[in-house]
Amino acid sequence: MSAHDPQFAPGPHGPRHGRRTHAADPLRRRSDRVEAWVSRLVLLLLVIGLPVAAVSVGLAAYSSQMRVVHTESAERHQVTARLTEDAAGPLMVSDGDDFQRAPVRWTEEDGAQRAGTARVPPGTEAGETVRVWVSHDGAVARAPLSPGTAAANGWLAGGVTAGGVAAAVLAAQTGVRHVLDRRRYAQWDAEWQVVEPQWSARFRQ
Repeated sequence: MSAHDPQFAPGPHGPRHGRRTHAADPLRRRSDRVEAWVSRLVLLLLVIGLPVAAVSVGLAAYSSQMRVVHTESAERHQVTARLTEDAAGPLMVSDGDDFQRAPVRWTEEDGAQRAGTARVPPGTEAGETVRVWVSHDGAVARAPLSPGTAAANGWLAGGVTAGGVAAAVLAAQTGVRHVLDRRRYAQWDAEWQVVEPQWSARFRQ
């Protein structure tokens, strides 16, 4: 059989420079192309969407907390109060600090006498003075929210958002991949039902 026999005729020329595109790949299924596009979208969301969402939520939380800082700072002020009894009662913890409650009395700038129950260091005795935050109506209040706490809350909100976005995107990708795999398995089963009789017949001859 000569080299001029049509059986040895060269086939269609491949792409130049030996390059093959995904579109020309006969083994590349539609589900493979969908999965590739989903992967690109996931990468785009993680690289661009995740930071944008985290920063936006973090800044919004920080701005909201700073408004609270300004409002509470404007509505409260500190006074020097004197304990009228020894600090007693159970030892409590707040923001990492131990304290007890004790009755205190102080004088406002207008000369008005005020009294209330405030948080004081453990073991503070009657007659000692402490700094107490009070509202405009003369009631003992907690310290205003600090800018540092507002910034920490902003960072926390941004971090939680970043984690939530990442988890949602990756979960969606996993779901899409699961659906595509089920379609591929079904396609393989259908194709095998067609090919298997022909394949088995070769060995029965």
